[in-house]
Amino acid sequence: MEDIQFKSSNPAAELNAFVESFWMLKSTSPTGKDLVILPDGRVDLIFSYSEGEPFHVMLMNLDREATQTTLPAKTIMFAVSFKLPALEYILETAVADMQHPVQMPANFWDISYGDLSDFDEFVHRISERLHHLLSSKQLDVRKQRLFDLLYTSQGSITVKALSDRACWSSRQINRYFQEYVGISLKEYSNILRFRASFSQIKEGRLFPEQRFADQAHFIKSIRKHAGVTPKALSRNKNDRFIQLSALTKD
Repeated sequence: MEDIQFKSSNPAAELNAFVESFWMLKSTSPTGKDLVILPDGRVDLIFSYSEGEPFHVMLMNLDREATQTTLPAKTIMFAVSFKLPALEYILETAVADMQHPVQMPANFWDISYGDLSDFDEFVHRISERLHHLLSSKQLDVRKQRLFDLLYTSQGSITVKALSDRACWSSRQINRYFQEYVGISLKEYSNILRFRASFSQIKEGRLFPEQRFADQAHFIKSIRKHAGVTPKALSRNKNDRFIQLSALTKD
């Protein structure tokens, strides 16, 4: 990560139901870097440009398995990582049928090339925009309960328990998930549990800590979402699993 700078910022409390984080990535490398993007349960809106390439805005789909990509040389990215309620209440779109990232208008939310120089100002401007978009909307109480429990538990609560505590039938919940993200609540919970294991795997603790049934189930889940064993993920050869490389100690 010598040629890559990463920084993140948490949202204000009033945006916490919709935004997980804001982040910035800058690569000063004169060559591209091969990366593997892991499923993490987020939907990213990325504003970026690379040397010799135009500024563009991309809405990324929800990853379900590891994806090979190349970070172009001398790239700057400023991004918003959204929680699922943002699809309905902020972006007003679904990613269920997205096969590839969607290119948004170049002036989306009035952010341009020149705005990717000050990360704190970017966070401020996007936060103001989100406040404005949400000012006339009220999050459904059932959805608020469901997603609070889902994200707080990092996917470790059963579908039945989530349904009971949110006072929302599992059939209706799964219909909602299929409409907006194209997967079931259980599959999304599994992605969150996988993501919650990043820190322990980076530190070399290669045994289940996120309520996996046993070691075999843990290894199977990591293989499914990362394409490699927990041991290979922990080694993170050449920092190719950038989400692990960007983790900092609490």
